[in-house]
Amino acid sequence: MNIIIAAVGGQGALLASRVIGQVALGQGYEVKLSEVHGMSQRGGSVISFVRYGSNISSPVVEKGSADFILGLELLEAARYIDYLKVNGTIICNTQRIAPMTVITGAQKYPESIIDDLKKLPLILYTLDALTLARDAGNVKTVNSVILGSLASLSSIDFKEWQEGLKNSVPQRFHDANLKALKSGFDALQGNRQTTSERG
Repeated sequence: MNIIIAAVGGQGALLASRVIGQVALGQGYEVKLSEVHGMSQRGGSVISFVRYGSNISSPVVEKGSADFILGLELLEAARYIDYLKVNGTIICNTQRIAPMTVITGAQKYPESIIDDLKKLPLILYTLDALTLARDAGNVKTVNSVILGSLASLSSIDFKEWQEGLKNSVPQRFHDANLKALKSGFDALQGNRQTTSERG
């Protein structure tokens, strides 16, 4: 399984990749993780790779080979679309965080990202993860909402995802993160936007 997590620095992309890796390890898979862009600049683009399976030789996901893109921010998800394989799946937070080029007025934030994605041969799920995270008690749990959505498409038991998350965050953050995980799991059901017609 090849998974890309695309986010803005500070959204918890690395934590999400660690949770997926821990859950996959618990299932007996070999796991490799890789962060391609650093998080040293908060607010900058961040991409993490997670690969798991019976024999994983490289931590890097090649373009055109990702099974999933998990977008914690809308534009960041679209930025790495060329990594997704044909008929791959995007789970995307609809939250928009303006990059520096938009803040300075050099560029405009693209308005048609979702419509453009719907034209491609992929499966697209969108959800307002920020609102779900806020309802869970902590706006910083957007990554857990998206993980919950991934869990709903996974063959791995949801309890394993709960345990993986609990083992990855301090105990004082368990309640909000577990609520966010469950809300993402529930929200994805019936939220399918587009199904590929190519295959």
